[in-house]
Amino acid sequence: MSAPASQKPARSATAHEGPAYSAPALLPLAEQNTRQYLRDLAELVAIDSGSYSPHGVNRIADWLTTRLHGLGFTVERTRPDPEQGPPVGDVLVARRTGRLTAAAGGRRILLAGHMDTVFEDGTAAERPFSMVGAIAHGPGVSDDKGGLLAGLTAVEILLRAGWEDYAELVLIATPDEEIGSPASRPVTERVAAGADYALALECARENGDLVTGRKGVADFQLVVTGRAAHAGIEPERGANAALAAAHHVVALQELNGRWPGVTVNVGVLRAGTRPNIVCPEAELRIEVRAGTTAGLHLAADAVRALAAREVVPGTTTTVVQVDLCPPMEDTPAARAVFAVARGAAADLGVAVGAAATGGVGDANLIAGTGVPTLDGLGPVGGADHTPQEWLDTSTVPTRVAILAATVAKLGRHS
Repeated sequence: MSAPASQKPARSATAHEGPAYSAPALLPLAEQNTRQYLRDLAELVAIDSGSYSPHGVNRIADWLTTRLHGLGFTVERTRPDPEQGPPVGDVLVARRTGRLTAAAGGRRILLAGHMDTVFEDGTAAERPFSMVGAIAHGPGVSDDKGGLLAGLTAVEILLRAGWEDYAELVLIATPDEEIGSPASRPVTERVAAGADYALALECARENGDLVTGRKGVADFQLVVTGRAAHAGIEPERGANAALAAAHHVVALQELNGRWPGVTVNVGVLRAGTRPNIVCPEAELRIEVRAGTTAGLHLAADAVRALAAREVVPGTTTTVVQVDLCPPMEDTPAARAVFAVARGAAADLGVAVGAAATGGVGDANLIAGTGVPTLDGLGPVGGADHTPQEWLDTSTVPTRVAILAATVAKLGRHS
């Protein structure tokens, strides 16, 4: 590892205006770091760090802490309250102060990745890190160990080049992104507050595109209350909650296509206990996804309006919103960040597009605080959450250089 950047000579106040931190200038440093990147990636993939394996996640956090200290970062580890859900690992927040104040044009940049995977303990031994040509395989190789490591490497080469033209660099690594970030969400939202830009370190799409939009998610529970009766002797005295739930399912699914980019899915339906009882209660669990907050609100209002209808006489339906993850909206401010990254890529002869996805991540939570956010800044990878998960290591130097150049450009207001 190179010496901490604090030991490097400071550059002039106008250094940011020259080519020193452009993607072409940073590419040779990224290429020199590729061998170390692969060694580090193999080490991280060899550690089981499933969301429900706090010990494994904290081994990743320990590894990151050591590296970040060596780069001059201060590191804070927050252990989530076990009463708030299943035990998970620590939330890691690292900070490094640059030489520019906000008044002097310095900007606060947040890099965000996650340490957990979807895989159970023992997967790393069953399916160890491997390379087939330039393609790396292993649990978490793309999601998100490859991306998290790309962020660390980009920072390292920038600091090695003497870059200090920013107000503050903040890196957050979460332990529970794969289960919806229930424990880390308050920390993420607190850390994001006041950031000027956020760059999320999930890997690029398979075609190399960056992510400018992620749908938000609202989960609802509908409880239908009817009236029990003997199904053979006096069914007319009952009010069938299962029948009412069936009407709701049809009406809810018909909401699909009503608004652009909004989807509604009835994923769970439970009703009744015995076939000889008119069903007195039913439960539906539904998920709404939308690319905008307005879309989520429209769908939520429609869900409540449908539930208010008495589709079967004698039944009533109550609605509870059980979870809400804001969308990462494709806003003009986010597009401006994308333009910086696209420009850095173009400097290397790489064309990158802007993609939207229905999947959610920590980028949603950050964008929900109002911070312009861009995702997909890791190397190119795919088949996440499957045994076929892969990372194209031939893209590592280029993507690290693009990320580093993007950070450098955003670090100072121009």
